[in-house]
Amino acid sequence: MSKLIVITGVSRGLGLAMTEGFVQAGHTVVGCARSETAVEKLRQQYNSPHDFAVVDVADNQQVQTWAEQVLSRHGVPDLLINNAAIINPLAPLWQIPVEECDRLIDVNIKGVVNVIRHFVSAMKEKNRGVIVNLSSGWGRSTSPEVAPYCASKWAIEGLTRALAQELPAGMAAIPLNPGIIHTDMLEICYGEEAAAYTAIKDWVKQAVPFLLKLSAKDNGMPLTVPV
Repeated sequence: MSKLIVITGVSRGLGLAMTEGFVQAGHTVVGCARSETAVEKLRQQYNSPHDFAVVDVADNQQVQTWAEQVLSRHGVPDLLINNAAIINPLAPLWQIPVEECDRLIDVNIKGVVNVIRHFVSAMKEKNRGVIVNLSSGWGRSTSPEVAPYCASKWAIEGLTRALAQELPAGMAAIPLNPGIIHTDMLEICYGEEAAAYTAIKDWVKQAVPFLLKLSAKDNGMPLTVPV
């Protein structure tokens, strides 16, 4: 059966790869991103029933408006993936500009909460749906010069496991480590060495079927995409 999948941060990287993978697998994707250019390109590439919008997840009002439109047009998602995230410029914690740190927390943590706030009540009424919050290896370990990013992903781990305890038996909330994937974000951290890690096209072949198999039995489980 075709599933309705809502994804944030679909303009590039893993979000774009998942969008393409789910569409190719025959599912309906509703996504958002901040880039008007990227969203327009997705709209031209994938027609109805797929649906893409310009949304800054850090802006609660924008998320509320978008969620209301999605629920009205498409109904309750079977799979809600909080993927949108940014990383800080590499530097010791005390040298990271306050604006950069604040923006990261707003997107990586508050953005996830905003999306949950405006979708999960409707999902709970139907007593179905899986919420996947993308974490990171740096949500379960640490490295120097990425302290704010580590903090945000550790927060996602705890937030998601707590959310899992609040959901009814038919639902699930899962913190998911995607693994180490060669993305633009990884290049910021690893430079040329990023190319040695799993390519996105290989990752998505494993990630899409893995995500589609998640169910209520996985509620609260910290999982990792097997690549």
